Amino acid sequence: MQRIVVLNPKGGSGKTTIAINLASYYALHGQRPTLMDYDPQSSAARWVRKRQASQASIHLISAYERDSRVTRAFQLRVPADTGRIIIDTPAAIDAAEMPGLTAGADKIIVPVLPSDIDIHACSRCIASLLLVAKVRRSDNRLAIIANRVRRNTRIYQSLTRFLDTLEIPIIATLRDSQNYVRGAELGLGIHEMRQHQVAEDLEPWQPLLAWLDAPSLMRPAPQVAAAAGPLAEPAGLGGVPPLAVG
Repeated sequence: MQRIVVLNPKGGSGKTTIAINLASYYALHGQRPTLMDYDPQSSAARWVRKRQASQASIHLISAYERDSRVTRAFQLRVPADTGRIIIDTPAAIDAAEMPGLTAGADKIIVPVLPSDIDIHACSRCIASLLLVAKVRRSDNRLAIIANRVRRNTRIYQSLTRFLDTLEIPIIATLRDSQNYVRGAELGLGIHEMRQHQVAEDLEPWQPLLAWLDAPSLMRPAPQVAAAAGPLAEPAGLGGVPPLAVG
């Protein structure tokens, strides 16, 4: 069971777009993804609810909700046959919350937009992950996605120069495309749309998917002790109760 965290404290960086498209890809390939939506805006949850019964199944956990009638562990339980957990995090995560959020993550993806404000926010996010959360560059579990990019622009050149200084892999450069907007409206992922319409958008996903399949060089703390054992909820996202698997 692989755990993928999509994280950037800066709102509007495209975290949900990446999370839902990963979930749809893994669903298409029979990997039984669970999509955990911690963002109170609930964009990922709304996208899942738009999907048709005929589409590949994605298990949704609306982690932003609180239900006093059940325990937090019951609310956050993950099906035992889940192959991938994709966590869509909210904006405005504090640096002190990042260790609990990333401790059990197999892969951490930081999307960044080509703007001065986003570049500055990304630098703070990466610094917090390296210095506070103690994520090591050599672990092969932290990478950046340049998102909504228009290549022939001055700000894109500034973004690439900045990313080169971080010494963190840039695993994908996703273009500014209306296909992502249409997919979000229709409950579709980019890999579920007509191939001739999205061919230019699909190609940049290949190195991202290959990186996600590559093992981390540092093995995270075990997430599942047994078939029905507990899976800890990220401490920074509001819970000490275990996230049950079963």
